[in-house]
Amino acid sequence: MSLLTLSRKSLLNRFSSIAITTIAIALSITLLLLIERARVDAKASFHNTVSGTDLIVGARTGSTELLLFSVFRIGHPTNNLSFKSYQDITSKRSVKWAIPLSLGDSHKGFSVIGTNNDYFAHYRYANKQNLAFSKGHAFEQVNHVVLGSNVAKKLHYHLGDSIVLSHGAGNTSFHHHDDHPFKVVGILAATGTAVDNSVHVPLVAIDNIHGSTTPSISKKHVADEYHDHDHDHDHDHHDDDDHQHHSEPRDEHSKLPALSNEELTGQPKQISAFLLGLKSPIFALQLQRNISQYKQEPLLAIMPKFTLRQLWEVVGVFEKALLVISGAVVVIALLGMLTNLLASLSQRRRELAILRSVGASPSTIFTLLGLEALLITTCATLLAIAFYYLVIVLLANMLGSVSGIHLQLMALSQYQMSLLAGIILLGTLFGCLPAYKAYRYALSDGLTIKV
Repeated sequence: MSLLTLSRKSLLNRFSSIAITTIAIALSITLLLLIERARVDAKASFHNTVSGTDLIVGARTGSTELLLFSVFRIGHPTNNLSFKSYQDITSKRSVKWAIPLSLGDSHKGFSVIGTNNDYFAHYRYANKQNLAFSKGHAFEQVNHVVLGSNVAKKLHYHLGDSIVLSHGAGNTSFHHHDDHPFKVVGILAATGTAVDNSVHVPLVAIDNIHGSTTPSISKKHVADEYHDHDHDHDHDHHDDDDHQHHSEPRDEHSKLPALSNEELTGQPKQISAFLLGLKSPIFALQLQRNISQYKQEPLLAIMPKFTLRQLWEVVGVFEKALLVISGAVVVIALLGMLTNLLASLSQRRRELAILRSVGASPSTIFTLLGLEALLITTCATLLAIAFYYLVIVLLANMLGSVSGIHLQLMALSQYQMSLLAGIILLGTLFGCLPAYKAYRYALSDGLTIKV
C-alpha cells in the first residue's frame, strides 16, 4: 500500500474532524480569492469610469472633489461656474468637443445630470468605448429623459414612462418638480460605471424646472411641450416619499420637431462642471495652466487619468489592508488544521508504533503525516475554488447592486494561482510540525501501556 493511499484512508477514518477543518480552510481561501478579485475589478472599474477625456473643468476646489462629483456622482460641487466661462473656454481652437454638466437634482436616490447630446456622442469609458443605447434614443425634446441601466432595472422603468425629478440628492426630498414631468425616451446599455446610476435630462430642462429663463427656446415652446405631455398622459399627483411612474404608449411621431443640440443646451447662468476633449493631448498642459489663471473667475482643470491615479493611491491602502486581513484569516485556518493534527497525534501514538513495528522507518512516519497535511490543504483549495465560482455565479449581481463592484466570471489569474500555491506550501509546512513530533516517537513509547 502506498503512503498516499495510507494517508487518504487515515484521514477518512477521522472524517468528521478533518471535514470541519477542511471546510474552514476552504472558506478562508474563498474569502481571500474573492477579495483579490474584487480588488482587481474595483481598480479596473475605478480607472475605466472615464476615458478619452483630456480635462475636467469646474469651479476652484480640490481636484479629488471635482473628480468625485463630476465622474462618480459622489458629493456635490461647492460652487458653480458661469456658462459664459464655459462658452469662452470651449471656443478655443484646441478644444475638439465639450460636455456641460449640471448637478444637484435627484430621482429616488439616483443623481440627475443635466447635459446635452454631446454627452452620448463623446463620453467614453473603459478603453474609449462609446455609450450605447439598449433601448430608445437620445434627447429630442425638453422633457425627454435617458436612464442609466441600473436606474431602469431597479425602478422598473420602460420607454414612455413618466417620471418626476426632486430637488436635492438622496432618497428623501421635500421638494418635487411635479409640474415638469419627464418622458423616458432612452435607456443606456450597462457600462459598469456611475453612468449606470444616473438620470440624464437636457441641460435646458434643469434651467427651466428651477425657474430660469432660456433665450434659446421660447417660453411658449417649452410650455406647449410640457402641456402636451400632461394632457396626453394624465399625470397624477405624486406623494412626497414615493413617485410612481405611469406607463404610456410611445409616441413614434412627435408633435414637435426635434430640437437642436444648442436648443437642448440653452443659456443657463451656471453649470457644475464640463468635460473637454482636445484636438491633441499636447494642448492639455497649456490649456490647464490657462484655465487655472483664468481672470473672469477662479476655475480648476484636472487631468482625470492623473487624478484617478492619485485617488487610487489613497484608496489602495484600504484594499491592501483587506488583503492582509483575509491572508491572516487563511493563516488562522491553517493553524486550526495544525491544532487538529497535533491533538490527534497523541491518540495515534499506538497506530504509529504499529507502523514502526511492521517496518516503517521514522522518515516514513514523517512523510505520512506530511502527506496528510498536503491532502487536507489541497482538498481545501479545490473546494475553495468551487466556492469561489459558486459565489460569483449566484451572488455577483447582488454584490454589484450593493457595492458597485461587478465580479467577472473568468479563469483564476496568475496572481491568484500563486496565492493558492503558497497556501498549499504553507499548509504542508504547518503539517511538518506534527510529522516531526511523530518522527521522534520511540517504538517502545507507543507500545508501552501507560497507567
